[in-house]
Amino acid sequence: MDNARVVRRWPGFGGVLLGTLFACASLTPSLLPRTWMYQGVMAAVTALMGYAAGAALGALGRALIRYRPPERGRRLAWRALIGGCAVLTVVALWYSHDWQRDLRALMGMDTSLTWFPPLILGVAVVLFTLGLLLARLVRLGGRKLIGWLDRFVPVQVGRAIGVVLMAVLVAVFANDVLFSAFVARMSDVSSVANQGTAPGVRRPATRLVSGGPGSFVPWDTLGKEGRTFVASAPAPARLTAFSGRPATEPIRVYVGLEAAPTPQAQAALAVRELERTGAFRRPVLAVLGTTGTGWVDPSIPASLEYMYDGRSATVAVQYSYLPSWVSFLVDRERAARAGRALFEAVRARWAELPADSRPKLVLAGESLGSYALEHAFRDLGDLTARTDGAVFVGPPNVNPIWRHVTVGREPGSPVWRPVYEAGRTVRFAQTPGDLGRPPGPWARPRVVYLQNASDPIVWWTPALILRRPAWLEGERGPGVNPRMKWFPLVTFWQVLVDMTSALSVPPGHGHRYNANVVDAWAAVAAPPGWDAADSVRLRTLLSSF
Repeated sequence: MDNARVVRRWPGFGGVLLGTLFACASLTPSLLPRTWMYQGVMAAVTALMGYAAGAALGALGRALIRYRPPERGRRLAWRALIGGCAVLTVVALWYSHDWQRDLRALMGMDTSLTWFPPLILGVAVVLFTLGLLLARLVRLGGRKLIGWLDRFVPVQVGRAIGVVLMAVLVAVFANDVLFSAFVARMSDVSSVANQGTAPGVRRPATRLVSGGPGSFVPWDTLGKEGRTFVASAPAPARLTAFSGRPATEPIRVYVGLEAAPTPQAQAALAVRELERTGAFRRPVLAVLGTTGTGWVDPSIPASLEYMYDGRSATVAVQYSYLPSWVSFLVDRERAARAGRALFEAVRARWAELPADSRPKLVLAGESLGSYALEHAFRDLGDLTARTDGAVFVGPPNVNPIWRHVTVGREPGSPVWRPVYEAGRTVRFAQTPGDLGRPPGPWARPRVVYLQNASDPIVWWTPALILRRPAWLEGERGPGVNPRMKWFPLVTFWQVLVDMTSALSVPPGHGHRYNANVVDAWAAVAAPPGWDAADSVRLRTLLSSF
């Protein structure tokens, strides 16, 4: 066969069939609503996945089955395929608007949306064509390489060597050129962003936060998110207005990535800051995990500060300035090292205090921050033995303790709201009422996982490629569309894309937890006299910020 035909010839029958089926499957609802542009890109990528799978199956079938239908039969089959695919595509595009509208209604969002089926189709076709041409060029290069090798080695050996070499070249190019260049570019952009300061953020005048007067951590080393964290502590007047009791200034300690060269040095500096500010004399001390950029969900420290009238201390370190989803791909081990170093350093100093004068030592982290802190412990028993409780928010599917507890849940409890050992130590919640289930005893220390049933950060895993997830079996969790189906490869890509819009939905859905952190803290580390009415008032207050 002329090598040029590799690029010129028509797509294969199996590739067209599965490519169309995959593209149509991508139009079905997933965890979160999406825009028409995202849908066009998603359809193109899933069509390429389907085409690759169909082409591979077709090649395997031709190798195993010698029979070839007559020319007339092939023409009829192609006509039926093209007609059927066209009808299926039109039907899927027609219904996709209603599917997205229903999903928005399920989440309490405005159901009027801009949805352009012709443009979705156009974007998908253009991107699919470009991807297919690139794949054909790679295959043409592979065949030329094999043809050259055949001059020196036996044909079968040349083919094997050629396939392996092309696979290695493509993998190296994708990882060491494209992906590495992308990460380097993101690093450059994020580094510049890290130097900035959010609008309205000013250097604090209090000595009780990092970056303030007398701090061992210079203001300009905190990073953008660190400066926001220390500068946004509520003033005593606001705390008093909420509780009606005298309040004091909260302690917030933060060590940026530029303040020390290693996680251990950052942790040591954080402990010095805690000592300087008198944090170990406060009733409660919270070690916080940060996301990739160093961000801390404002509700996590604020909830404790309002509960304790400012008599709380929180500490966090920055381990990266990449966006959280990029950090998830390339910085997870760094996150784990930072979380482990910070907790061990803080607890070592805490353990030196007399037992009757130690503050409550608690943990909290959202997303990659929860992953970082979980890695400070062997298992759930180790966590509860060395802390006074923990609140983990929107944990990624790779969290080791979360996975162990979820896999070991009691039979009959759904994966989106698992019950582990009758809820005696750890409980899962999407709404405040979930913390009361199961109704049995809940000993201290307590661990709370806040996880929304529609949070793609919690549920995305490579296993979605080939296996139907447990959260789509049986009773669906709150906010999960009953029309959502699992499709091999497609659902993996849908949920991955959902991660990019996880914060673009109302609280209680996606990766939005906000004031629900109040009830988690109330269950784990409430001060004496705190009751459910206080939680409702604080939740209302924080929801307005």
